[in-house]
Amino acid sequence: MKTKTDSIFCFDGHLDLAMNALEWNRDLRWSIKEIRESEKGMTDKPDRGNGTVTFPEMRRGNIGICVATLIGRYVDRSSKIPGWHSQEQAWAQTQGQLAWYRAMEDAGEMIQITNREQLQKHIETWNADPGKTPVGYILSLEGADSIVSMKHLEIAYSNGLRAIGPAHYKEGVYANGTNSTGKLNVKGIELLKEMDRLGMILDVSHLNDEAFGDALDRYNGPVWASHNNCRKFVNHNRQFSDEMIIELISRKAVIGVALDNWMLIAGWEQGKSIEKRKEVSLEKVVDNIDHICQLAGHTKCVAIGSDLDGAFGTEQSSIEIDTIADLQQIPSLLWERGYSETDIKGIMHQNWIDFLNRVWS
Repeated sequence: MKTKTDSIFCFDGHLDLAMNALEWNRDLRWSIKEIRESEKGMTDKPDRGNGTVTFPEMRRGNIGICVATLIGRYVDRSSKIPGWHSQEQAWAQTQGQLAWYRAMEDAGEMIQITNREQLQKHIETWNADPGKTPVGYILSLEGADSIVSMKHLEIAYSNGLRAIGPAHYKEGVYANGTNSTGKLNVKGIELLKEMDRLGMILDVSHLNDEAFGDALDRYNGPVWASHNNCRKFVNHNRQFSDEMIIELISRKAVIGVALDNWMLIAGWEQGKSIEKRKEVSLEKVVDNIDHICQLAGHTKCVAIGSDLDGAFGTEQSSIEIDTIADLQQIPSLLWERGYSETDIKGIMHQNWIDFLNRVWS
């Protein structure tokens, strides 16, 4: 269904761009076809040949701003999940990712946004000429393991880091995340105090239930969830229960709904359920958006945090997704459910922007 909301400005709340560039060796300036062809026959990553995100596709989809991540997980020798064997190695990994963002700035592909004035200027510039304007990005850290000390946190902040998720998967240096239990540890409490002092955004996306409650009890600063869905649809600790969503709504947080299929339908097995992809439409994404809106009684607390190419590609995305430009199909689906043009623009970009304008004021 075509509506006047088609091809509206989009703000994606979670993209692992530097991870793809350095760990997947993807030059995001290439076309999506070129990247896929370059990966034919490769098997080192489960999503080889199925990438969805490039700068040309972001521009085609009018995705003018994103929250772009740094990620470097620390793990011990017995860990079954990938990561680095020292915090210093994890820190070095994130610094390499930061160097890539800087290189993309020098190449005219990206521009960092760290304050309200830069945000407003970028929106005006993008809307005037989206085809030639660099993609704006807010720098976020997914999992805080790479922060060796609070001195390193200050360095990261001076480099533009504005949001941190203290945990990722399993046990972390500062907090425990997905598929784990336990409240914040002593280091995690210290981290939150320093983040609060600096005015940083707490991203609660991967915190386990106990750490989630503990963090919200302790943190006085701004809170968002860059990429999370609803436990109502997939009963897994990676998702938010209704009680957690209501708590975030009370904190004036924004929740970015993610597009990973295992977070959209129950029973999806990563790497095994590819044939079930035809069962996963973007309607499932809209179901999550709508559920959050119904709990809130308004539309100002939800947005898009796609996580596209977050170690998965088209093999684990909604059937309509070929590239990130297909986020532009979401407005029509919202329109068909009775959402107004103002509501839709809020979900596609304005809710993230209003949040940042408020916390950066």
